[in-house]
Amino acid sequence: MPRPRNQTARRAQLIAAATQTVLEHGAAQARLRDIAQQAGLTPASVLYYYPDVHELFTAVLTQGSEMYCEGREQEIARFSTAADRLRACIRSGVPRPGETADASRVLYELAPVVLRNETAAAEYKRFIDRQTALYHRVLTDGERSGEFRPVDDVAVLARSFVALEDGYGLDVLTGDLAADEVERRLLLHARLTLEVDLTT
Repeated sequence: MPRPRNQTARRAQLIAAATQTVLEHGAAQARLRDIAQQAGLTPASVLYYYPDVHELFTAVLTQGSEMYCEGREQEIARFSTAADRLRACIRSGVPRPGETADASRVLYELAPVVLRNETAAAEYKRFIDRQTALYHRVLTDGERSGEFRPVDDVAVLARSFVALEDGYGLDVLTGDLAADEVERRLLLHARLTLEVDLTT
């Protein structure tokens, strides 16, 4: 098979196809031929660029987590006070209909890959660490300014916010809880752990 001239573009095409396939079928049910069909290629062409389909799913995870975190960081950067940044941080972590729900769903759907692939697990850890660092910066700024009074080490609290987001996000995507209710609960967690009322 001749080597295509633009491998970067073809890999981007395959990542987009794999992302859509994961959204439609889930990572556990996605088949090589589904991805190839979505990309308009043969299965052999997919394997030329990604000999292991888990490598392709890891690329989906990398791109998805990067875009997700960049979106959150940009949203939070719009605000100046720690309280406003924390509100934005919480809101940006709750899946809502449209792009944010799709972005979250892809990342949840890749859980089976994360659990069984060392490279994907390392990428997922970087994803969690980046979100935790985001909360950590906001909480640290709030503690320094006197806006927040943390009841524990801010590193612990930052990670707990991310853990709550992960659990509640799944509830939103399965229809068990509404996004607004999840946001309310996270704001309550902020009030209990930081002694700040973000609802006003």
